[in-house]
Amino acid sequence: MPAPIVQFESVRKNYQMGLVTVEALRGVTFNIEAGDYISIMGPSGCGKSTLLNLLGCLDRPTTGRYRLGGEDVSQMNDDFLSAVRGARLGFVFQSYNLIQQLTVVENIEIPLYYQGRPEDESRDLARRLAARVGLEDRFDHKPFELSGGQQQRVAVARALVNDPLVILADEPTGNLDTASGAEIMKLFDELNAQGKTLILVTHDTHVAHNARRAIRLRDGQIESDARR
Repeated sequence: MPAPIVQFESVRKNYQMGLVTVEALRGVTFNIEAGDYISIMGPSGCGKSTLLNLLGCLDRPTTGRYRLGGEDVSQMNDDFLSAVRGARLGFVFQSYNLIQQLTVVENIEIPLYYQGRPEDESRDLARRLAARVGLEDRFDHKPFELSGGQQQRVAVARALVNDPLVILADEPTGNLDTASGAEIMKLFDELNAQGKTLILVTHDTHVAHNARRAIRLRDGQIESDARR
């Protein structure tokens, strides 16, 4: 049986606020299998953002172990963490995080540029992914020429361009109207059906309902972890 692609073992994360130590995560343990579809929920201040930062290799645990794809990334330095993010993770943010001066295809290409992939190969892959998310008639448009839902589709395509082990989505429908949000969630459902591993951090119970597993945090600990 293959090892889980994500393994958290007794992970703690503390922040020093002056003389006060804030315990953001307090001994979190869980595994994620390839093809899982997970929502992470909980009240404000429960540790969701901290957990997302650790999962995304944007920060390191204070103690405990995090393995991604079987590799211990818990105490890697910034350069190694950056390389892991570029090769193994895809990100979708609430605010899209697109570069306004670049076209749809150019925005999708960005992660490949940092990996040093050949330009022709990158351009071809970006076009195919743009078409995959329904933007085949928007290749040369810039973000300000797109609707919110279309911009988020660009962000999803960009997250897919490096064929990541895990896609992390932070409130992916938070800036969208109901119809556009439903379209993005349908796209996530399709990606998961094709075998992609998705982790969604959200306050929206309708978004969370799409996932097949729900992890709920409270006070820096896992309150519940249930499959639907």
